[in-house]
Amino acid sequence: MRRLLHSRCRRPSCGWLGLFPNGGASERQFEEELEEEPECFQIEKPRCQEMKNWSKIRKLTKRQSRVTFDTMDFIAEEGHFPPRAIQIMQKKPSWRTEDEIRAVCNILQVLDSYQNFEEPLQLLLAKVMRFERFGRRRVIIKKGQKGNSFYFIYLGTVAVTKDDDGSSAFLDPHPILLHKGGCFGEMGLLDASLRRATVVCMEETEFLVVDREDFFAYKLDLEVQKDAQCRFEFFRKMDLFASWSDKKLWQLVAVAKIEKFSYGQLISKDFVESSFIMFISKGSCEVLRLLDLAASPSYHKWVWQHLELIDDRPLMTTLREYSPMERYKEFQIKSYPLQDFSSLKLLHLQKAWELQGTSFSGKIRTSGDSLPKMLGPKIKSKPTQSIKCTMINTNLGELPKEAVVGAYVKVHTVEEGEILGLHQLFLPEGEHDTRPFILLSLGNEMIRIRKENFYELIDSDDEMINKLLKLNTAFPSDEDMCQKFLQENSWNVFRKDLLQLLVKHRQSPPFPPIRPKRKGIYDPRSVVLNLCSINKTTKPCYPIFKAPQKYLPPLRIVQGIKAPRYKIQELLPQYKSAGVLI
Repeated sequence: MRRLLHSRCRRPSCGWLGLFPNGGASERQFEEELEEEPECFQIEKPRCQEMKNWSKIRKLTKRQSRVTFDTMDFIAEEGHFPPRAIQIMQKKPSWRTEDEIRAVCNILQVLDSYQNFEEPLQLLLAKVMRFERFGRRRVIIKKGQKGNSFYFIYLGTVAVTKDDDGSSAFLDPHPILLHKGGCFGEMGLLDASLRRATVVCMEETEFLVVDREDFFAYKLDLEVQKDAQCRFEFFRKMDLFASWSDKKLWQLVAVAKIEKFSYGQLISKDFVESSFIMFISKGSCEVLRLLDLAASPSYHKWVWQHLELIDDRPLMTTLREYSPMERYKEFQIKSYPLQDFSSLKLLHLQKAWELQGTSFSGKIRTSGDSLPKMLGPKIKSKPTQSIKCTMINTNLGELPKEAVVGAYVKVHTVEEGEILGLHQLFLPEGEHDTRPFILLSLGNEMIRIRKENFYELIDSDDEMINKLLKLNTAFPSDEDMCQKFLQENSWNVFRKDLLQLLVKHRQSPPFPPIRPKRKGIYDPRSVVLNLCSINKTTKPCYPIFKAPQKYLPPLRIVQGIKAPRYKIQELLPQYKSAGVLI
């Protein structure tokens, strides 16, 4: 208590003598009063303790955190540029400290175009940038004028137009838009050329601007020129541009931009409708197709064939070879499942008797080997079992509601040096493949060029057009991809069953320790369709992943299907049990 009193009463201008002019007696009297009334300090003590604890927490988080700056100083409204960073950018570039430059560089990592630059260039940009905010309809760049600045979009949307005032962007239903993370104007600073388009704000937009004076004063042009030289060398090595001159190739470099994507990052939800042509300069990526399995005839047939095995019919009845007569009867059943052939036979006998002069009367007895009146029940086949579950009517017939699922199927792997966006360039509109295809990165770097800019460069170039015609590639149909998916799924299920049969199970201890289950979102059962439990009415205890579709409701996504099947011991009778060969 004395320490608390000393900490609150001491001041630089006065000490204990100033508080107690009568000396130690007054001091002792004050301490006695303090002991008699301790309640006045019960509120102050927790406050001091909280401040000490909070200071310890801040020191501990500063030591343990990987961030090189205090995040509390950079709090801002959602999406807006932090006020503390704005204060740093209001300083002259030479006045900014290294810590401040690092802090701004960390904040700008949310911009995709900023991440595409190398680290030395990122630090230089963070040193010379200034902050600007403009309202709706503000023209940022005007066509035909000389470029004086280089812009990064931190918040908002801008439109690129061909007119002078940008008014067409508000009339065009599908304007060319640039969103947060985009940049423009860097090549105009390098070659000092006139602006080719107008850029106008579609809403209130925040920019990070690099002026021409700072661009050359801090030698940012050398770093940008290195990136441009890399693009030029990549295009020069391609056979597609072997006939182009250096001047024309530099025009292509001026409208191209490098973008980097990490492993598993989504590049485009539908690159067929994308307005860019993509050149893979490093790494690789995959082309995926969201397949609606319920729209495939092969899937319908596969599902109903496996649902018939729910009652566990012995395998030997299916593996037995049928006689020619039985195969013929089976063929008739499949061709005409509800036809009555007895009337045709009776009519044939009646005509034969009339030719012989005899009359037809009485009943005709048919032997057991003859065709029955209703062919279905007479053939030795699997007895049908009613599946009690919710059904959905599709274009191909009824299907259980749980079986209406989709799957992502890999269509093609795009390697280094390949091009995307040109495979349907010169095809007639009626032959275009309008199916959406997804582009997923496997860790790659690509060069993007807008299609309209590329068309302007290849206009009236017959040699280039002939080369592009050879690049047309056709992707497989949905039916072929569905059959491939079902084949891979059947093989994966068989392989798993085979391993369980051949590999002897490890003996677990009699009293295994109880381990608490980790609570997580992902569950292996959530990406597997289980047709064996399709009759059960209990709801699953795990989440279900769904993918949006264009003009259609969301579709459940699965990676595999677990269907009713025969025991693998019946397929391999030489194995009596797991790991034991007879």
